[in-house]
Amino acid sequence: MSDHHEGARDGHNGHHGHDANDARDAIEQAWNGVVATARRTAAEGLVVGTSGNVSARVGDLVLVTPSGVPYDRLGPGDTVAVDLHGNQVLGVLAPTSELPLHLAVYRHTDAAAVVHTHAVHATAVSTLVPEVPLVHYAAAMLGGPVRTAAYARYGTQELAEHMLAALRDRTGCLLRNHGTVTYGSTLDQAYDRTAQLEWMCRLWLTASSVPGHSPSLLSLAQLRDVQDALKGYGQPG
Repeated sequence: MSDHHEGARDGHNGHHGHDANDARDAIEQAWNGVVATARRTAAEGLVVGTSGNVSARVGDLVLVTPSGVPYDRLGPGDTVAVDLHGNQVLGVLAPTSELPLHLAVYRHTDAAAVVHTHAVHATAVSTLVPEVPLVHYAAAMLGGPVRTAAYARYGTQELAEHMLAALRDRTGCLLRNHGTVTYGSTLDQAYDRTAQLEWMCRLWLTASSVPGHSPSLLSLAQLRDVQDALKGYGQPG
């Protein structure tokens, strides 16, 4: 027993520096991804100024954009990381005021990345309906009809709770009079879901604005059919 323990300890010491380097690399890579994704939300018009925020999870750490700093000014030395309880572990810049929202997603889902935006068309739709009408099968990529979370002030635990209710069995939702939240297993996937949601809201607003016409909508059965088809979508492997 003691021999095994000694061996395990020696092995651990041998790998300790290597593990620390791996963890550092993973954090650095995730931070670069967070900054690049945040810049993308601004470049593609999903946020204005420093509104919206992006995060990624690495183990028990959450790397998140800081509060009120333009994304083009963020560099490798500006890493902001908190633990799952919101305690700051890395960085001197204060994390986004929407931290409760991000942490709620990580605590209740298997998300590895979260994107929150103030996308114009999606936010407009959040003021109109409790659920995005099924105007396109892209809704299947978000798990079904996208719900609108009840309004609460930004940065509050109340908003995080409303969001979790709207996210049940979904990977995205609208926040009433506020914006969007999507998550995924990668930053690219979380971002893509935001872009799809914004596009779908824009599509519905465009179609429903034609006088004397109402857009045709998909049935839940039709949506389920798409969800089944999507299971085999993409490249094999």
